[in-house]
Amino acid sequence: MTELELSGITVRFGGLTALQDVGLAVGPHQVHGVIGPNGAGKTTLFNVACGFVQPDSGHVVRRGERVERLRPRDLPGLGMARTLQGLGLFDRMTVLDNVMVGADHHARSGFLGSLLALPRAGADERALRDRALRVLDDLGVASYADRFPPSLPYPIRKRVALARALVSEPDLLLLDEPASGLSAGEMDELGDLVRALTARMSVLLVEHHMDLVMRVCDEITVLDFGKVIAHGTPDEVRNDPAVLAAYLGEDVH
Repeated sequence: MTELELSGITVRFGGLTALQDVGLAVGPHQVHGVIGPNGAGKTTLFNVACGFVQPDSGHVVRRGERVERLRPRDLPGLGMARTLQGLGLFDRMTVLDNVMVGADHHARSGFLGSLLALPRAGADERALRDRALRVLDDLGVASYADRFPPSLPYPIRKRVALARALVSEPDLLLLDEPASGLSAGEMDELGDLVRALTARMSVLLVEHHMDLVMRVCDEITVLDFGKVIAHGTPDEVRNDPAVLAAYLGEDVH
């Protein structure tokens, strides 16, 4: 059974067709990459998988069950988490508090319990704090737990955003251009981290850094002008004439 399947996805914005009959499947403990030239539809497809965009046709299937009208708020309950290009960290919250936000759905007493200062709420908050610290430590940024995001270098903030997604302990992680703004060495570290994550989850990766994609992905789907033009292993995609033509700006017949 696949972890995530997008089938027959078509998205239109007015007279523009951003995606046309696009499909892909993410297998268990697999990194599935989505690549393509600028304007190919990568971000739109990612937003469909996250529930930010509702497709005009097609459907999203999570572990064999169709998800009707997926919304971002539904992701934790489906065992999914995502990062975004813009990080989305709260500047006036510490790193630790930012990460704890990502795990808040684990707290059984919820927000109301916190307001009422119920005993269960205090235990939940301590458990969330411990989980967040562990994830920050795993990513090598626990020393920044009490700092505020604006005071941190961009690569550190990227790890904090990743920690916020991982703290929910997802089975499926959606990564939107995680390598943007990173140096070559930092990308190598990211690649090692993404591969290590497959021991406990699957990953859907949207990325334009080809070296990273070819290194970490088990399968790759290639988009161009909103359509799938190739799919396969890194070696198969690397040598596909349609992929080469799309990136070189040539016509393919």
